Amino acid sequence: MDNSIDRILRGTAMNGKVRAFAVRTTDLVEELRRRHDTFPVVTAALGRTASAAAMMGAMMKGEERLSIQVRGDGPIGLIAAEANARGEVRGYVNNPHVEMTNIRPGKMNVAAAVGTSGYIHVIKDLGLKEPYRGSIPIVSGELAEDFTYYFAVSEQTNSAVSLGVLVSPDYTVANAGGFIIQLLPGITDEEIGTIEKAIQDIPPITTLLEEGLELEDILKRLLPDITILEETKVSFTCDCSRERVERALISMGEGELQAMIDEDRKAEVTCHFCNEAYTFDEEELIAVLQRAKS
Repeated sequence: MDNSIDRILRGTAMNGKVRAFAVRTTDLVEELRRRHDTFPVVTAALGRTASAAAMMGAMMKGEERLSIQVRGDGPIGLIAAEANARGEVRGYVNNPHVEMTNIRPGKMNVAAAVGTSGYIHVIKDLGLKEPYRGSIPIVSGELAEDFTYYFAVSEQTNSAVSLGVLVSPDYTVANAGGFIIQLLPGITDEEIGTIEKAIQDIPPITTLLEEGLELEDILKRLLPDITILEETKVSFTCDCSRERVERALISMGEGELQAMIDEDRKAEVTCHFCNEAYTFDEEELIAVLQRAKS
């Protein structure tokens, strides 16, 4: 398998007592960086969130999808990411231009940029009447620890989460990815100890990817008896469209639309997730207003 392609692996180990996910998101995070012009520490924070979203999306089925909102008290503000079971991911931040002094050379201060106080909200659209909502307080701002805490508290699943983004000196993304190891019922203390030691001994995910390791090899270092069940490609995908924007304009109401026509004679709506701008001239706005009236 080609480790230069963004993809997610889902597998199981220890006779079904462990569930594992590993993801490469280098191209995805670079696309997010390019679209939102993020500075390095923001690239790292958004990339970690998007990598977590990709793997959590792989835990879903069919048309189910999830959204993650990281609302910390740091200068980045909101970090948002959405994903589904098909490996389609998108995301954005409130403030892409944040600069922080590194903790040490090569170690960005993501926690300070995200904030060490606030909440992470996970909303899952499972096709039911109401979406599932889970929220946890931010415990570190480094994000991997925060998602580990989310799984333990909101989903009652003991998990180990690793997330990483390596940014090149020219601000582009050298590599990005992560893994999630989840302990399921029936696992013994001895087996847990073996996994914990493997996680403690393994280098950061960015180091492993930089060394050219395949995702399969990374999982085998953690779980030698891993069986890969599924592989899914990961891609940046935004489902915004001119039609959706028109519907949003109509939902504003006839009064708002008429005021827009009278005062501005045009409208420009930009998608948060992909930065695509949709422009409507006066004639097009009048047509939208007529549809709103019908």
